[in-house]
Amino acid sequence: MSVRAVAAVDLGATSGRVMIGRIGDGKLDLELVSRFPNGPVERADGLHWDFGALYEHVVAGLTEAVRREPRIESIGMDSWAVDYGVLKDGELLAEPFHYRDERSARGVDEVHAIAPFSELYQRNGLQFLPFNTLYQYRVDERLAEADTALLIPDLIAFLLTGVAVAERTNASTTGLLGVESGDWDDELADRLSIPSRILPPLVDPGTTIGRLRPELVATIGKELPVLAVGSHDTASAVVAAPLSSPRSAYISCGTWGLVGVELAQPVLTDAARTANFTHELGVDGRYRFLHNVTGLWLLSETVRAWEAEDGARIDLPELLAAASEVTGEVPVFDANDSSLSAPGDMPGRIAALLGDRAPSSRPAFARSIVESIAAAFADAVQTAADLSGRELDSIHLVGGGSLNRLLCQATADRTGLPVLAGPVEATALGNVLVQARALGAAPATLEELRAVVAATHAPTRFDPR
Repeated sequence: MSVRAVAAVDLGATSGRVMIGRIGDGKLDLELVSRFPNGPVERADGLHWDFGALYEHVVAGLTEAVRREPRIESIGMDSWAVDYGVLKDGELLAEPFHYRDERSARGVDEVHAIAPFSELYQRNGLQFLPFNTLYQYRVDERLAEADTALLIPDLIAFLLTGVAVAERTNASTTGLLGVESGDWDDELADRLSIPSRILPPLVDPGTTIGRLRPELVATIGKELPVLAVGSHDTASAVVAAPLSSPRSAYISCGTWGLVGVELAQPVLTDAARTANFTHELGVDGRYRFLHNVTGLWLLSETVRAWEAEDGARIDLPELLAAASEVTGEVPVFDANDSSLSAPGDMPGRIAALLGDRAPSSRPAFARSIVESIAAAFADAVQTAADLSGRELDSIHLVGGGSLNRLLCQATADRTGLPVLAGPVEATALGNVLVQARALGAAPATLEELRAVVAATHAPTRFDPR
């Protein structure tokens, strides 16, 4: 089979990138074309994304990708969840809000006064997160004049093609998708005074959304289709998590750690709701039964604070190497404590949780952070096993966190399960695989797709000590 090529746009909450994916002749690889910053910007009315800059970076990256690889056959888009843009007559009314903007707190109170969380869980299967889209929609005054609202990857696809749709895996994070039906819950939207007209037609991963608009063909250099992939980045990451057995758990680890198992049916029990486990849709109708754990955000924010204090960059691998040499009892804290959710002075807030147990040296402090994240991972893995009735035999840790050997080993030690680390670029690989399958260039089933990943990206194994 000849080598085929696609372009994958992968947007995270701190950075984005455009990559060329190549598959065929026993290979599956990625070439980084461009990487660009992404993050919140403070405006007069709150915290937003600099969406105009983000879109310009995407177009520039695609242009360079086509220049480098003229064989590219399609474009796929994934990003973080829940955030959206509102449009009227095809025009964006304002910059999308950032999910950490404080306005959603009022939305939580108003939504739960109408539909208690216990009812919402039965309808949408989602864990409680104060920034879930329905809470944002409830307090968004712009919806009154809008004719559609599009989540970030759908919004970029619309700007590229002129076609407005909602890809189903990301739509499942809004709180307005029926957990069992997989369709919009118009009745719930109406009760919450969210106009159902803003909810666009749903499509599944692998669907052709549309083709590049003529003016973009001239810019990018090729007339290409834009394909729906698992547009929620975790959905794409789980596609490329080479799960070695049905009893494997996964952790997609970056800013957040998404910890769970893949299921064919939802677990809508009171115990699952109390444990705050979510049912986000995956590719091919699977359920990503998982819990959001605060991930490497704690470490990156701490390092950022130290760098500001020093006025110089910190060598993270060097810091982690020193942390791995720390001996004696390592104090841990609740990595999911709500006091750690906002940016700013992370070392001070962690020290407040640890009290007089707070380490005085930076390596010891970093070790405490890593062990606390691993402890939170271990709790979530055990809860996933208990709630799903599965006896787990391994954990596949994918994403940027798979490079953190200290974290991988600590997770193995605290769970008592082997951790299989990698691939690092699971999200982009999952994006590429779903595109390739739609083009007839990859196998049909998820299990076969994962076998391709396992054959081309051998994981690093960490056994519990």
